[in-house]
Order: sequence, then structure tokens, then C-alpha cells
Amino acid sequence: MNLPFSFNPVLENLPVYQPGRPIEEVARELGLPPRGIIKMASNENPLGPSPAALAALKAAARKLHLYPDGNAHYFKQKLAAKLAVDNGNLILGNGSNEILELIAHALLGPGAEAVMSQYCFLVYPLVTRLMGAAPVVVPARDYGHDLPALCRAVTPRTKVIFAANPNNPTGTLAAPEAVRQLIDNTPPGVVIVMDQAYLEFLEEPQDLIPLVRSGEKPNLILLRTFSKIYGLAGLRLGYGIGHPDFVAALEKVRQPFNVNSLAQAGGLAALDDEAHVQKTRQNNSEGLKTFESALREMGVEYVPSSANFVLLRVGEGRRVAGEMQARGVIVRPVDNYDLPEWVRISIGAPRENQRCLKALKKILSKKK
Repeated sequence: MNLPFSFNPVLENLPVYQPGRPIEEVARELGLPPRGIIKMASNENPLGPSPAALAALKAAARKLHLYPDGNAHYFKQKLAAKLAVDNGNLILGNGSNEILELIAHALLGPGAEAVMSQYCFLVYPLVTRLMGAAPVVVPARDYGHDLPALCRAVTPRTKVIFAANPNNPTGTLAAPEAVRQLIDNTPPGVVIVMDQAYLEFLEEPQDLIPLVRSGEKPNLILLRTFSKIYGLAGLRLGYGIGHPDFVAALEKVRQPFNVNSLAQAGGLAALDDEAHVQKTRQNNSEGLKTFESALREMGVEYVPSSANFVLLRVGEGRRVAGEMQARGVIVRPVDNYDLPEWVRISIGAPRENQRCLKALKKILSKKK
């Protein structure tokens, strides 16, 4: 049917973000029980949410007839104290993805440009194009960001630089000195969005918060999430750390009640459960070593990762992902990232890692 109205013309060539397939959908497709399938496609926490967060969710569920706190006062207060920033430095989102969209709403429009790297997170070009702005894609270096080249790509039309560190989907980590040079060399009229969704998996992460806290770099905003190391992906909770005046502008385009009651309660409790964070980080470190050792033994090329996943070259990525799925292991083909020969595999619990590697070895040996 031809609709009797027209859409915003930017939608015509705008792709739809394709998330990792859920266990239930794959189970229905394969006719298997959900418990027989493992998902290693979306960089989720294989240990689940913290027990403290689960208890808080149970208590909060009794008040679901009430609207959430629109300003998330208690959660924001606790998060600000943990980060040693003011409440005014924090913008909360329905996942950090929403904050990317808020930034695009606030800064981008027709005639504007946003600079980003090849193999960057797909949401960066999506929100850029959604606003009618132009993505400027800089070639990657060794599958990671070429930060000096990002800076050189800035023009008078540039409004934003998007960079994730560690990067998704490659897992690469930019050197601290290169990150600082990017921040120092970027014109003050260009906003640097430093996406730190995987920061907590690093043993010694670079601390950029002092640059925001002091007001030294008002054009810098840091994005983080509770979806990864905190294991709260289903609640959709993210936040940005930025200059109070920038945050105030983002608040103008934020939807009311964008962070629901359960997300606030779960996030509040998760902040106290440092033991769960440490356990997750240790599981991830050991899992990465397991994968890297097995992949070297199998002769499979991979990108050394600083996140909670590994990117590996398997030949025909989508075919291999399909064969893995047929064996009850969901992994992520990344042809939509212009990496058709690769798949991305999230680090799981030890048994999941071994099952995944066993299936991968069978599939790749058969191909040879």
C-alpha cells in the first residue's frame, strides 16, 4: 500500500540498527528449548545482574503504578558522589544510546558534519544521518581509531567527533597519550564524545573525568553504561558526564521519565556491589585469555581485545555465524560494519566459552 503522506527524506537511505538475536527467537526458529542455546553476540554480562540489584528490583516493583522520579534524584546523587562530580555534570539516558541521540539533536543538522572512525559503533552514523548531517568516516589504523587523523578531518562544518575507547566492534584501545592529544588538539567549538561503555573492563583505565570536573574541557562528554559490566542491559540505563551548561542543553531534548523506576533502583543498588564488578572483570580477563590461546592454536586471526568480546576472521562471517547458531551458539556477524569476513564473540562463562570454541573449531576445520 502506498501511504498518503511522505516521510522525512533522511529516512529513505537510513539503515535500521540490527541487534543481536535473542535466545527465545533462535529457540523458536530451531525448535530447541531456550536453555539449550547460549548467546554470545551482544556483549552482555554472562554472570547476570548483581544480587543486590535483583533485590532492589523486587522492592521497586511494588510501586510500578507510580511515575518514576523524573530527575532520578537519589540515583544521580549517588552516582555523582561515586564519580566525584556535581549532579549538574550528569545526564541520564535510556541506555547510553539515547544520550548519543540527545547529543545529535542538540548539535547536528543539515550542513553539519560529525567525524568518526571506520569500524565505529553503528549508532554514530545513524544519529548523524537522522539529523540530516553528514558522517565523515576516517580510515582505521590496525582496526582501531587513528586519533590524529580524526582531528585532521575536522572542518568548519564539524560539530562532533565520536570515538569509543575501547572500541566496539573491534575491541581496540587507544593509547592514553593519543587520547589526550585528540582532546587538546580539537578546536573548542567541536564536541568530543568519548564513549566509554567498556571502560570498567580495563584494569587501569585512563581517567578523563578531571578534565570535565574542572571545566577545563567543556567540549568533552564521557558516555558510560550499566549494560555491560553491571549486567543491567535489560533495564537500559546509561549516563553522560559533561559540562553543566552542556548537560542543561541536553536536558531540553530529553524525554520526561526516560529512566524508569526499575532502572533507577537497579542502578542504585548495583553501584554498591563492587564484588560483582570485580568478579565480572576477572571472568572476562580469564575468558579473553582462553579465547586468544585457542584462536592462536587454531590459526585464526583475531584483534587483541580490551573489551568483553573478541573480533575474529572466519572467512564468510554470516555463514559461520549461521552454522554456529544451528549448533545453539549465537554470535554476531559484522558485515554491517564493513567486516564481512569477521564475527564478534562475547566472552561468556567458562562453560559457554568452551562450548563456543568447540563449535567454532568444528565449523572452521570442516571449511578447510
